[in-house]
Amino acid sequence: MADEGGDFEWAAPDSEVHAFINHLELPVGTYLYGRRMYETMAVWETMDPAGQSRETQDFAAIWRAAEKIVYSSSLAEVSTQRTRLEPSFQVTTVRALKASSTRDLTIGGPTLAAEALRASLVDEFQLFVVPVVIGGGTHWLPRGWRVRLELLDERRFRGGMVYLRYAVASS
Repeated sequence: MADEGGDFEWAAPDSEVHAFINHLELPVGTYLYGRRMYETMAVWETMDPAGQSRETQDFAAIWRAAEKIVYSSSLAEVSTQRTRLEPSFQVTTVRALKASSTRDLTIGGPTLAAEALRASLVDEFQLFVVPVVIGGGTHWLPRGWRVRLELLDERRFRGGMVYLRYAVASS
């Protein structure tokens, strides 16, 4: 997810991948974030899209239109619109949100993703494999966790990145 210094600039998408990601984000109604991922993504609220690429402008609009829930016990307040702060990730509350939502939910941040995976809240994985080996850093899969997956879609991009979409296979 990030290298040993917490950096993930090595995974920045080119315009082809960014346009594809924007298409994937259209059905998203709510982003669930941990504190660090929220702080990283909040730039999409404050950036001036003028002079930015079409892909950047589109993503900023998509992100601003969605609801955001930030799970943090250390963050005092949020700085973006359509955002609420929750002190902790409550599985029953998220399960109810998932059941009642008419749009997709996504999870951002490795710690939060690991909690959702352990709680069996994840139906699909959408992975982007970047042609870079970093050798260490932040893991997004919980240790000792295992699940069978069913490949739903795949796509190769000119720059070497690969998109893989998997459903969690039923037992």
